[in-house]
Amino acid sequence: MPGVALDGVGKVYPDGTRAVVGLDLEIADGELMVLVGPSGCGKTTTLRMTAGLEEISEGEIRIGDRVVNALDPSRRDIAMVFQNYALYPHMTVFDNLAFPLQARRLPRAEIRTRVEKTARLLGLDGLLKRKPRTLSGGQRQRVAMGRAIVREPQVFLMDEPLSNLDAKLRTQMRAEIAELQREIGVTTMYVTHDQVEAMTMGTRIAVMRNGVLQQLGPPQELYDEPGNLFVAAFVGSPAMNLLRGRIERDGNGLAVFVGDTRLPAASGNGGAPLAAYSGADVAVGIRPEHLADPAGASERPRLAGRVRFVERLGSERLVQFEIDARPVVADELLEIAREADGAAASEIPRASERAQAVVTARFEAHALVEPGDRGEVAVSVERLHFFDLATGAAIR
Repeated sequence: MPGVALDGVGKVYPDGTRAVVGLDLEIADGELMVLVGPSGCGKTTTLRMTAGLEEISEGEIRIGDRVVNALDPSRRDIAMVFQNYALYPHMTVFDNLAFPLQARRLPRAEIRTRVEKTARLLGLDGLLKRKPRTLSGGQRQRVAMGRAIVREPQVFLMDEPLSNLDAKLRTQMRAEIAELQREIGVTTMYVTHDQVEAMTMGTRIAVMRNGVLQQLGPPQELYDEPGNLFVAAFVGSPAMNLLRGRIERDGNGLAVFVGDTRLPAASGNGGAPLAAYSGADVAVGIRPEHLADPAGASERPRLAGRVRFVERLGSERLVQFEIDARPVVADELLEIAREADGAAASEIPRASERAQAVVTARFEAHALVEPGDRGEVAVSVERLHFFDLATGAAIR
């Protein structure tokens, strides 16, 4: 199967709105690439340009060794899966699967063979005589997948295919789609606004914001080494805690002051680049799993505060603490992202406007902590992230 390449691809609408800006993206043969970002970030426009449903304003799109800029969608040898299934309600499952093959006037015997093979692959072989209205949401999505698979295209394009399913079924279906994609090996571009979906499915993830590619890499790399404040805030659930801190010299090393609390700045997190910020404010990031119950981490530095809320999840507790520190608020993140209208503010965690910041920590399920308690969280200082407040770029 061929790969897909986008070189300097851009989209400007007639009213001057720029939806995608100079996008360079290469999807390897057989790869499942996920495009993720908040609403309006340009991910669906990118998919539609790849499909030929939107004209590109600049750049070049290649599928394999073919430049497809001027090709109609029907000649690009791609198959799309949409969020609304797009099934024919008056047709049986068999006929829905067979329809794209009938449109290509394939022999009846070949159509039956390919439909039955696809149905077995998707666990639909017992449903071929039923109509879509009698199927569950997950079964309908399998039929929609099957209609794409049966064509044996060079590329799959999937636009929010699981957004209409409930949470439990989404979890099941994303595992099935990822497994199926690995099995058939078709190059796939998958669009979603759900970063959990992106993290669990993608070979690599492309994070987009305002039509601009923010970071591209394997899921764990984006989680462990976010390239800027937006990626840090967007990737991860619960989101990364972001605080203002001041870098100071500390003997032969560096420390970061979060409010009045001094934390050593581990040499692995910023090193020499961080030294250039001595005496200046930076954004300090720490993920909830790196803030722990001090009962099991007596040697770690601590942040003190008041318990604001405890979310009991059965296997763990997510504990929100109010601490004496300045938050990095959503408005600052939006300014860094250069988003003039603030339309996607809800996509970024909004910290308190007060002097006290709210941080989320992961505690074990039976931790003795309740709202209103005064308490502490132990900080894994070697897992701190630092970002330039002026540009949003990671300091490393």
